[in-house]
Amino acid sequence: MRKIIVIGSPGSGKSTFSKRLASRLEIPVYHLDVLFWNPGWVESSREELKRNQYQLITQEKWIIDGNYRSTIDIRINAADTVILLDRSRWLCLFRVLKRRIIYRNKVRSDMGEDCPERVHPTFIKYVWKFPEDKLIPLKETLAKVRDDKNVFVLTSEYEVEQFLESLKGNWNARM
Repeated sequence: MRKIIVIGSPGSGKSTFSKRLASRLEIPVYHLDVLFWNPGWVESSREELKRNQYQLITQEKWIIDGNYRSTIDIRINAADTVILLDRSRWLCLFRVLKRRIIYRNKVRSDMGEDCPERVHPTFIKYVWKFPEDKLIPLKETLAKVRDDKNVFVLTSEYEVEQFLESLKGNWNARM
């Protein structure tokens, strides 16, 4: 595991998991929200997002956290490992709302500069509908690459902890 993508619904724990994974494996982590959101919640163009990702994937090892379906093929093709956090919509929604309270008027480390935490009704709807609208196509994509990539689907906190626990010891020596 040297080139890893972490995907899942907003609120599934992608960024927290990616940071913990990066610490265990001593691999740099990159959050797509940092690359996508410019100051003041201004979106990058799709071309700019693609260009930034092409630069990242040339590195020897990395963890890239985020979905951005329009450019996911770039990351999947370059990755050796795909980790999907498939968590319940209720948990994801709870975490999104909790995050809004905790980071009120603050910018998270996994978010673009000068993009303080916010939650719009359209975002709540996106999180709620993620299992039907986004998760099914993601799983279909992963089924196509399962023979060529390490694919892990983690559905509970227990599975997340077990996965991270399995990396204890000198993982880099086993690569």
